[in-house]
Amino acid sequence: MILFPAIDLKGGACVRLLRGDMATATVFNTDPAAQARAFAAMGFEWLHVVDLDGAFAGRSINGDAVRTIREAVDLKMQVGGGIRGRAGIDYWLDLGIDRIVLGTAALHDPHLVRRAAADHPGRIVVAIDARKGKVAVDGWANTTEIGIVELAHRFADAGVTAITFTDISRDGVLAGVDADAIGALARRIELPLIASGGVASIDDLTALKAHEIDGVVGVICGRALYDGRIDVAAALQILAGTDRC
Repeated sequence: MILFPAIDLKGGACVRLLRGDMATATVFNTDPAAQARAFAAMGFEWLHVVDLDGAFAGRSINGDAVRTIREAVDLKMQVGGGIRGRAGIDYWLDLGIDRIVLGTAALHDPHLVRRAAADHPGRIVVAIDARKGKVAVDGWANTTEIGIVELAHRFADAGVTAITFTDISRDGVLAGVDADAIGALARRIELPLIASGGVASIDDLTALKAHEIDGVVGVICGRALYDGRIDVAAALQILAGTDRC
C-alpha cells in the first residue's frame, strides 16, 4: 500500500484546508520544492499534488509551483486540480508527471477521461470527493446529486488506474478514518481505491492496511504529516507490501 504525502497549493504555497474551505488555509511551507525535498528525505516514493486554486478556476494556477516540484525531486507524482481538457493532461504527462488526477472532468466530461485512460494506460486517476455520499466538484464548491458508487461505476471498464476517494467531512480535521466503510466502498466499486481525508495517526494507517485485500491500495495524508503526528518510517514499514496501484 502506498502512502502519498499531500502537497496542496494555494497562492504558490503548501497549505492545508479544513473540509475544503479555502478560507481556512494554514500555510505550512512557502517553498513547495523544499517541501517536496523534505518528503523525499523522509523516504516517500510518491507525491500527491493538488492545485487548489486551479480546482476552483478550472485551469492551472499554480503551474510554476508544480514545475519546481517536478524539477526538485525524482519522486513519482500524481497531480490534480483544474485539469479539465486534453491539452492540460498531455502537457503534464509530457513534463514528467506520472499520473493525472481528474475530478470535475470525470463528472462533466467522462469521454475525456476514457480517451485519456485508453491513450495513457496506468496514468489516469479519477478523484471522487463527497459530502454525505454525494459527489462534490469545482474545488468542492458544488455538491451534486450523484452518488460515489454511481460515478465510480461509470469508469469500471475505462482503464483508469485508481479511484481517489475523499470524505470531505473528515478532510483536514484529524478526525480519523472510517476504515471499514472505506473497505466496503472499495469492494463495491471494484476498482483500486486510494483513501483520503481524516488520517490522524498510525492507527488509521494500520486500519486501512487491513483493507488492502478489499482493494484499498493507497492513502493520502496531509495535516498529520505536517503536524508531525505520524512517525514516517514506522508508517512506511506498516504499509509496505504488495503494490497493487
